[in-house]
Amino acid sequence: MEIFDPGAVFNAVDLAGVLANGVLGGAVARQLRMDPVGFLVLALTSALGGGVLRDTLLQAGAPVALTNPAYLFTAIAGAFIAYAIELKGKWANRFLIVIDAVALGCWAATGTAKALVLGLEWLPAILLGVVTAVGGGMIRDIVVGRVPAIFGGNTLYATGALVAAVEMVILYGLGLQNVGMGVAIASCATLCILARRRGWKLPGPGDFTVRLGRRSRTEDRRNSTQGWPRPRFWKPRIRR
Repeated sequence: MEIFDPGAVFNAVDLAGVLANGVLGGAVARQLRMDPVGFLVLALTSALGGGVLRDTLLQAGAPVALTNPAYLFTAIAGAFIAYAIELKGKWANRFLIVIDAVALGCWAATGTAKALVLGLEWLPAILLGVVTAVGGGMIRDIVVGRVPAIFGGNTLYATGALVAAVEMVILYGLGLQNVGMGVAIASCATLCILARRRGWKLPGPGDFTVRLGRRSRTEDRRNSTQGWPRPRFWKPRIRR
């Protein structure tokens, strides 16, 4: 007799991620001073957008967010919490970060596994795993007219989903699907939380500059005024 049902625990974590991302979507609505309809739309988009996008691309039936009422009710509950309560404080922020990171790994693993079960190769399976994990937040940012946060300027997020999806593909191929789920969730959550704490980011476009030829000093001065200053290795002469 099993002490606990792994499927029930997994569903609880998945729904906790839906709740957390529903609250995060509602938090964006609060920042933009939207009405209750805006709270509801952004919460549903943030919490369920990635899964709906994955299931639509797979064309393997109706999206699970529409067939399992618990997902819709949980996302709506997240919108209500964000509308009724202004979450402030260090511990509330930390709790949401942890739940969001765990849900990210969970969705990356489940999205990848679902694609593999339906016969897709490893590369599109990884792609769908990442889409499942980050799609909701990306769609939410586009809806409010923002550049999606996963495109840069923030700590590692989509990278954690990518790592989880790759791990899921490898362990699934070895016949260790349940182990892959646990490893993907744990590693993604750990990476994202550490990245938040230590400020880990991917390098920007200015961090790796390749010079293909010599440029004039006039071009160097023009570039320096556009946010790309170049170091000087000569000392100015001092007139006496």
